[in-house]
Amino acid sequence: MSMKNYTPVTEFILLGLTDQADLQPVLFVVFFVIYLITVIGNMTMILLIRSDSKLDTPMYFFLSHLSFVDICYSTTVTPQMLVNLLSKRKNISFNGCLAQFHFFIALVITDYYMLTVMAYDRYMAICKPLLYGSKMSKCTCFSLVAAPYIYGFANALVQTILMLRLSFCGPNEINHFYCADPPLIVLACSDTYAKETAMFVVAGFNLTCSLTIILVSYIFIFTAILGIHSAEGRHKAFSTCGSHLMSVTIFFGTLLCMHLRPPSETSVQQGKIFAVFYIFVSPMLNPFIYSLRNKDVKRALREVFQKKLFVK
Repeated sequence: MSMKNYTPVTEFILLGLTDQADLQPVLFVVFFVIYLITVIGNMTMILLIRSDSKLDTPMYFFLSHLSFVDICYSTTVTPQMLVNLLSKRKNISFNGCLAQFHFFIALVITDYYMLTVMAYDRYMAICKPLLYGSKMSKCTCFSLVAAPYIYGFANALVQTILMLRLSFCGPNEINHFYCADPPLIVLACSDTYAKETAMFVVAGFNLTCSLTIILVSYIFIFTAILGIHSAEGRHKAFSTCGSHLMSVTIFFGTLLCMHLRPPSETSVQQGKIFAVFYIFVSPMLNPFIYSLRNKDVKRALREVFQKKLFVK
């Protein structure tokens, strides 16, 4: 049929996590609390790292950027989701949907490689301790941080352009709580081959590449740690990368479960549940993972509270 017979879509309806009206207020409270904890926890980490001179090291510099990215990509989804949970019409404008789509992809890919950079930093600290100071200079650290942002937004720009080339002229209900690739592609009424191919290639490449670099880094790290003779030295080496390894396990473990699950009638709903973990739970847990297992961060927090109490 001719495209002239279709009316272009100007807005989308986000169906959300569930269509049960009685659960909407409960979900609003749950996700609002999670978002508050995420923002406060990650902002506290950033301010703590920037204000404490003893935390002026590459490891904490990368951690502050991980916290910043976690806040940003959680913010691309959460406010709209919270509004929709309390609204009868769960709509988002076409431009708003594409903006959310663009920034979400950009920041998730940035998160992939920020965790990868942190793994490389731990590799240099444990496997090349004598070269660490010279190799991980401020210039190198800035370059390592800038690369994930540039690469992430460049990837997202390509994906957004490909999405803009699609025509949306039929149903406008997105079976998700944010503007995600697969549900949007299903709604397109033009050829989606180029966009689908790009989506699978980019997702597969970035997930495989970042995870491979992290795994290889940790193989070298564990080999180096096992070569340390003293138990105290091994424990200290393990403690410097334990938090990062836990964060990587939660984030990438959820993504792998989502991508590797077998197709079924419940796969869409399962996809939403996995998305909840890497969009909401992982960014919320990261500040606790890095603070509860880190003596330097706990010391800095104590000093801040002592100063506040002393001033009072």
